[in-house]
Parts: sequence; structure tokens; C-alpha cells
Amino acid sequence: MAETKRIFTYEQALDTFPMVRDVTANAVQQVQALYSRVQSQEELEQRGEELEGAANTIIETWVADVTGLGCEVKGLWLVDWDCGDGLYCWRFPEEAIGFFHGYEDGFKGRVPIV
Repeated sequence: MAETKRIFTYEQALDTFPMVRDVTANAVQQVQALYSRVQSQEELEQRGEELEGAANTIIETWVADVTGLGCEVKGLWLVDWDCGDGLYCWRFPEEAIGFFHGYEDGFKGRVPIV
């Protein structure tokens, strides 16, 4: 069964933003905590695959949580809300959804929402 693409008004995007922000902040914190426990370069080399696998699991859960809200994940800690004319764009740790870009413009084409 194909998922229907969700279209957001700016107000609807703002309504979901606190959840997206909190889920993202939690995932970022989990990944940082995972690597902060590594005591040395040697340990990092020995446990590299294990750590990468654990980080990927955290990221996959984050992607599922964010897309479950109808948002689009466009990169690591980068989320878009489709408004029908383009995308509202946010990247952790920005304070708010403050940018918009067209479908073809991508992140580099972001312009401030005024």
C-alpha cells in the first residue's frame, strides 16, 4: 500500500516541529553519547563496526519517527515539510523552521521564510 504524501500548511508544519525537534535532539544525543564513551583511538578502531551499527540503528529509528509524522528526511538531522509548492526546511540545531526551498533547489537553495 503506497503512502500518501502529506502536504503541510506552515501552521501545520509548526505544529509538528516540537516533536520533530525533540526526536532529533534525542537521537543526536544518543549518537554523541555512544561515541563519547570511547576512551581511545585504539578502542574506536576495535569497536568501529559495533559503534557504527548502533549509531545506524539510532538514525534509522529517527528516520522512522520523523517520516511517521509525514515529514521528509533529506539528510542527517535535516527535515523537510512539503507544502505543495516546495519544502519548508529545518536542520538541527536550528531554533525554528525558518527556511523554504523549491523542489529542485535543495538545501543550497534555501531562502528565509519571512
